[in-house]
Amino acid sequence: MTKYILSRTLRSLLTVVIVFVTVFMLLRLMPLTGYFPQEILKETDEATRMTYLRNQGLLDHPFVQLWRFVKNLFQGDLGRSLTVYPKVPIATLLKEKIPVTAAFGFSSMVLGIILGISLGLLMVRYKDRWGDRLGTFYILVVRAVPSLIYLFFIQVWISKWFNLPLVFYKDRPESWILPTICLSLGSIAYYALWLRRFMVDEENRDYVKFAQVKGLPKKVVLRRHVFKNAMIPLVIYLPSDLLFIISGSLVIESLYAIPGTGGLLTNAIKSQDNNLVQVIVLMYAILSVIGVFLGDLLVAFVDPRIKLTEGE
Repeated sequence: MTKYILSRTLRSLLTVVIVFVTVFMLLRLMPLTGYFPQEILKETDEATRMTYLRNQGLLDHPFVQLWRFVKNLFQGDLGRSLTVYPKVPIATLLKEKIPVTAAFGFSSMVLGIILGISLGLLMVRYKDRWGDRLGTFYILVVRAVPSLIYLFFIQVWISKWFNLPLVFYKDRPESWILPTICLSLGSIAYYALWLRRFMVDEENRDYVKFAQVKGLPKKVVLRRHVFKNAMIPLVIYLPSDLLFIISGSLVIESLYAIPGTGGLLTNAIKSQDNNLVQVIVLMYAILSVIGVFLGDLLVAFVDPRIKLTEGE
């Protein structure tokens, strides 16, 4: 187990390094206008702009810039925003934005787990009947229709029907309802789809047939045996589910004007704030690798049949 964890940790670190170096170098291939504050870009001549780039070290070799950034990163200096929030430290921005995104992400993940598992159980209980058809229709809509389409209708129609705000307000809790629901739609469909599939597969196992022959009611068999074993494969999705929701917040936060990291990254890309883009992308890369890593470990802990050894 220890050897496996160490090996996966090293591979995860390598993945983060590759992703970050790739993003850092690609940003250096973009026009240098992404490194100018607006006042310099609009009001100065070419010579002044080149002097600014030279003083900022942006004319140095890309690998020299990369080393400088990594050194500053370990000292807690993430740089400063250039265009979105000129001269504001990126660390200060993230301290303000991360709690908002994390709150919505955690709430949406909990809601997705509860409603997704409930829908999956409903589909299994009423297999090939109305409950199964209803759940299948929902899953098809969420997974087949482009998200912007149904998110737009939810924002316009649902907000009108229930008299909910169209955008987010920090001091109005009712404005948090629609963004949280929209963020959880994908998770609900995922948990329902795979829970139904795994439970249907488990129903054909010999131990289920044996329990039924012994006279145990079907509901008891489903609750005590089938559901428990069907939940094991879903555990691997739990850590990465938060990343999925955070990446989904790129759309939701822009749609509902939520002041989180998703909207911040969108604005940084639109404004070509390369310093801000590379830091947020690095943060997302680290979260994704941690999510996959924790998912593998959780499966081993909840399923005693899995041994994280070199041969297994």
